[in-house]
Amino acid sequence: MTHTPGHGRAAQAARIAAKPWYRQLYVQVLVAIVIGIVLGWQWPDLATDMEPIGTTFITAMKMLIGPIVFLTIIGGIAGVADLKKVGRTGIKALAYFQVGTVGALLTGLIAINIFRLGDGVHADPSKLQTSGDASQYISQGEHQHWWEFLTNIVPNSFFGPFVEGDILQAIFLAVVFGIAIKMVGRAGEPIIAAVGRLTEVVFKVLSFIMKAAPFGAFGAMSYAIGKFGLSTLTSLGSLIILFYVTSALFVVVGLGAVLALYLRLNIFQLFRYFKEEFWLILGTSTAEPALPGLMRKLQFMGAERSTVGLVVPTGYSFNLDGAAIYLSLATLYIAQATDTSLSIGQQLGLLAVMLLTSKGAAGVAGGGFIALTATLSTVGSVPAAGIMLIFGIDKFMSECRALVNFFGNAVATLVVAKWENGLDLERARAVLAGQVGEPSLTIEADAETDAAQNEPGPKSCNQRPTIVEPTEVAP
Repeated sequence: MTHTPGHGRAAQAARIAAKPWYRQLYVQVLVAIVIGIVLGWQWPDLATDMEPIGTTFITAMKMLIGPIVFLTIIGGIAGVADLKKVGRTGIKALAYFQVGTVGALLTGLIAINIFRLGDGVHADPSKLQTSGDASQYISQGEHQHWWEFLTNIVPNSFFGPFVEGDILQAIFLAVVFGIAIKMVGRAGEPIIAAVGRLTEVVFKVLSFIMKAAPFGAFGAMSYAIGKFGLSTLTSLGSLIILFYVTSALFVVVGLGAVLALYLRLNIFQLFRYFKEEFWLILGTSTAEPALPGLMRKLQFMGAERSTVGLVVPTGYSFNLDGAAIYLSLATLYIAQATDTSLSIGQQLGLLAVMLLTSKGAAGVAGGGFIALTATLSTVGSVPAAGIMLIFGIDKFMSECRALVNFFGNAVATLVVAKWENGLDLERARAVLAGQVGEPSLTIEADAETDAAQNEPGPKSCNQRPTIVEPTEVAP
């Protein structure tokens, strides 16, 4: 029987469209979040007991982050004909990350200088008590130096990054091994093939874990509301609202303008495309569980695998737009609340410090709070004890930080891919417009993809070969 790729893709799209709404993963996660909020509001004691459900799911996801980053980067480097391209892509990515971080920091500084929510609080830092929950984060932050994210990039052992879940160290190992495998030539080909097969197995395990995503979101949200209470939201509601509005404007206006002007893509279509990841991050308060889905969907859009494999994991450590906005807002709020006067020059000096400390606690539990403590401890002009003013609402700001980080890295990868002529824009527009079936969290169709790419027929020199849509895995 003759297989017609176009007919297969149309049938795939029809199957996805016919899928019942209640079987959609993002719908299940959304329902779980709502149930978690209600449980935390009405039965807080019972809700706090749900914490193990959320932490177990997040732990299971983090278990796979290191192997996924390691394998995908090696596979990406091995698939590049010229190793100079790897270095060029990395330099361009880091340059974009710095520009994006500065833009995010300035956005936060401008917002808090306009609204000045801390004026009138008149908090006395000497009377602020440190709670037990915050002491561990404060201790880490006080001993966190701006240069440690560079010196700690080299792991103590090969398995250290996978045991400790350090993404930056996993990236370092993967780049070194990927380059070495590429340079040994034919001797490394069996290893490259093994990496491809092992990657397929890891993503299959991921598809199993993702079926529990609604339970993870339910447990995490129940615990957050039950422990901190909805009253916490109202006590410092103005700061929370300012942070969310500022972040939304940064993503929609800032990142949206980058997409529209440079790529001719629509930021709202990108939101719809990543709706599953959006609700997953909102429910779990961390962007790490969404990393594999981000990488798969960007490749599905038409971005080169080597670019995605290098830029996305690196961005999770170096491109933290949400954390940058949070740092600038929180630091200036604390300064205003403790009656600490800062000139424009001093604020710009703070920005230079935050440009580094925002990257110092990436991938660490309570990373945003640790980075804030590290910033205040490094500067010294703003009382570090003032962080207790916002500790109660930090948890409710972590979701927004993670969402902004996520979309910042999605846009960064697309920009770098286009910069490197490694993005099929025609396909990206078709995918975002819903004209192509959605990808799954598995890579079972890679063999079909390779076969389709090798089929005879005319192909544009500037266009990536057509990707065969994988079969979606029902949650």
